[in-house]
Amino acid sequence: MAGLSRSGSPSAAAALPALDGAFVLSPLGGLMCAQAVLGLLVWTLIADTTYYLHAAYSWVMFVSIFFWIVTVLFFIIYLLQLQLKFYVVPWSLVLMIFNTVATVLYITAFVTCAAAVQPTSWRQWDYNRRAAASFFACLTMVAYGASTFFSFRAWKGLGSNAATSQVTDHA
Repeated sequence: MAGLSRSGSPSAAAALPALDGAFVLSPLGGLMCAQAVLGLLVWTLIADTTYYLHAAYSWVMFVSIFFWIVTVLFFIIYLLQLQLKFYVVPWSLVLMIFNTVATVLYITAFVTCAAAVQPTSWRQWDYNRRAAASFFACLTMVAYGASTFFSFRAWKGLGSNAATSQVTDHA
């Protein structure tokens, strides 16, 4: 009867992992939220145009969707504190490598998206959406760059935040 609450039903708290609110308030957690929102804006704005007619936008779509999915997965892992269960994985190094690669590829996606915007497009709404996608790709690139800085500091142990304290407190 240890897993039952007073009402006789299994306790929901025992079944669900604890949410880490401190991670969301940390620089890495806040930047992951920003990356998810900005990345979502990038790929939805591009997807709402005739991007398939221009090969350059396929690269932007790939980069934005791929890194949006992986960022959301990392956010869920850290929010649910699942990295504590897989303490063998060097999470701070993995996060630093991920953010570095995301920054570099978002630089290429931003440049590609911005260079492919044609003001003489025959569909004005395509121009507006592509220009907005270029702007948000730039903001996403900056967010990943900032995450690279913070994850490098966490990897080197130069600063303490919610993500680094969880990664190092596995014992």
